[in-house]
Amino acid sequence: MTQTSIICGSIAIDTILQFPGRFDSILLADQLHKVNVSFLAPTMRTEYGGCAGNIAYNLKMLGGEPRIVGVMGQDNAAYVERLHKLDISTDNILIKPEAYNAQCFVTADEDNNQINAFHPGAMSYAHENDVAKAGAAAIAIISPDGHLGMQKHAADLAKLQIPFIFDPGQQLPMFNGAELIAFIDKATYVTANDYEIELLMDRTGLTLPEIAGRLEALIVTRGEQGSEIYTKGERIEIPAVKVADVLDPTGCGDAYRAGLLYGITQGWKWETTGRLASLMGAIKIASKGGQNHKFSAAEIADRFEAAFGYRY
Repeated sequence: MTQTSIICGSIAIDTILQFPGRFDSILLADQLHKVNVSFLAPTMRTEYGGCAGNIAYNLKMLGGEPRIVGVMGQDNAAYVERLHKLDISTDNILIKPEAYNAQCFVTADEDNNQINAFHPGAMSYAHENDVAKAGAAAIAIISPDGHLGMQKHAADLAKLQIPFIFDPGQQLPMFNGAELIAFIDKATYVTANDYEIELLMDRTGLTLPEIAGRLEALIVTRGEQGSEIYTKGERIEIPAVKVADVLDPTGCGDAYRAGLLYGITQGWKWETTGRLASLMGAIKIASKGGQNHKFSAAEIADRFEAAFGYRY
């Protein structure tokens, strides 16, 4: 059976600008109704990101076979070249020459407060990319993407009988309760962080056990408090992996989801799959950006043994 994982989601460029002061030194609380300010940002860096890009990067590092189903724009060349160098397939990335790549512009101050602007760009055309063309796969994931694209991919994967993880992430507020229930009923697994699961319950009117009861597994991440996996009426606690340096949480959730995909395709028990996912999040948080941490599959296995006392 193929071990390929189809990764549906955004492929984005993040531009991070650093303001060496504090926003509140310029933003006046009584003048926020007429803001017209400029922040001098002497340093700037560009990062490769997007949920699909980040998940694929981490899954490939583990030894998995990701196949991205996403959309990029006219400024795709550098990112596509990077994916080729990483030996990540770009065959199912749709190029829309009339659009730009999805991109996020982040301005951060010295207290790490952020003012962000997100341009969805080519991501908005996700529904035009037929997931069936990606071929057979052991599993898929629907991560944050264009509204119509996420719905179409879910319907198509259900028709193709490819099990998938529904990972709504920051796009969750786009959907109403009925739409979210439709996703849950098509999905095999759902993953959400502690805020997202509360919003998911509020929107759908379903309790956490009711959501879990419609799935093979519901995975809830809680940052430094670890994570929980609800499956077959059981609640499995997954410990967080301690890290020496917490540099940047960007992409930690995507790294976690890569661990889930890898464990599922290997047929592991949830205890081991969840622990690998937890380790991947911890590895990522110790570096800046979503795709700058580098480890071999063997090194990750060694770190797993050091953290949990056994090899996977």
